[in-house]
Amino acid sequence: MNVVVIGAQWGDEGKGKMVDYLAREAQIIIRYSGGANAGHTIVIGTEQYALHLIPSGILYPDKIVILGAGMVIDPTALFAELEMLKSRGIDTSGRVFISDRAHLVLPRYIEIDKQRDKARKKPIGTTGRGIGITYAMKAERDGIRIADLDWKEKMDELEEEDRKFLAPYVDALKAMAIDLPSFLASHKNAQILFEGAQGTLLDLDLGTYPYVSSGMSCAAGAAIGGCVGPRALDKVLGVFKAYSTRVGNGPFPSEFDPQSEGELERFVRETGREYGVTTGRPRRCGYLDLVALRYACRTNSIDSLIMTHLDVYDTMEEIKACVAYRIGEKVVEDFPASIEALSMAKPILRSFPGWKKSLKSVRTYRELPAQAREYIEFIERYCETPVSIVSVGYEREETIIRTSPWTK
Repeated sequence: MNVVVIGAQWGDEGKGKMVDYLAREAQIIIRYSGGANAGHTIVIGTEQYALHLIPSGILYPDKIVILGAGMVIDPTALFAELEMLKSRGIDTSGRVFISDRAHLVLPRYIEIDKQRDKARKKPIGTTGRGIGITYAMKAERDGIRIADLDWKEKMDELEEEDRKFLAPYVDALKAMAIDLPSFLASHKNAQILFEGAQGTLLDLDLGTYPYVSSGMSCAAGAAIGGCVGPRALDKVLGVFKAYSTRVGNGPFPSEFDPQSEGELERFVRETGREYGVTTGRPRRCGYLDLVALRYACRTNSIDSLIMTHLDVYDTMEEIKACVAYRIGEKVVEDFPASIEALSMAKPILRSFPGWKKSLKSVRTYRELPAQAREYIEFIERYCETPVSIVSVGYEREETIIRTSPWTK
């Protein structure tokens, strides 16, 4: 069975924890898009792991993890991450593979990325990891893939500084390289988890363009970056937080007003630890945007939703969610493509009573306070999509499973 886990907001939804949790029943975990601009945090007891390139399932000793064809890989970041895991007692030998169709990030791409964003009249707010430049080189057919490391003519085309940079990594990269379609054909009966990076609203085509990432973070990207046909994907799970966050520039209709809601913003940011894993930047915070979430469900054919960070609201008297936008004189209930319209949008909010109780120890849906269930069930009705999993904390076990994703 092939299950896809994607972000249903602007990234940072808690995919790392959920992929790690769901990976216990998978044999293979494939990260299909993005690069070291992603940051997935996993908490196991007192230990915390920050992963950027390696799929979250690596922390289980018997899982195979694969960096897919849709990824762009910085060799320095990759081997630093592998060394970090080794230093913390995680044996990755023989378990980490890379699609030979994946592209490589070169140091000069990183510098170009930083300079290009700085030169923009309206900077996008990239992570400066060279991701967009590498995808641009790929689109221009000037990139370099893992498979090209043995191609002398191609390597000779590179600038000398590129060849010098790659030289220490070539043998190790080639040792991890696989023909992914062939590999998956020989593992037809495996439980495979496809891990997305960023979120739907940062997808190059579906997101708030141009304030997006350069990869395919939508569910369709799993087929391309995972080297399978779309009919091979059995289920799509969308991860979202009980509120909304965004990093970098771009429209954010439900963002807390810093003047009138500054205290609420600080509370959510500190309680939810809303700081970028990759950059350390504070995340912009706001009310759960149900207009955007429903759009993500529709554009990804999401079978069920995974809600995270519900416990952040444990002490609040009242919770609000955005159910529509006011743009000029119009009430808008569908997520617009126009950045100008989104930038003018004001949230129309619906209030819900808080539950004033810690959810950390709750392990079944029935144990949740009635007010928490009311909030969840309204989201289900609005998005016309069930919430199958609820996370009430950072640790693996702080998770409520209503329906197993591994059932067809």
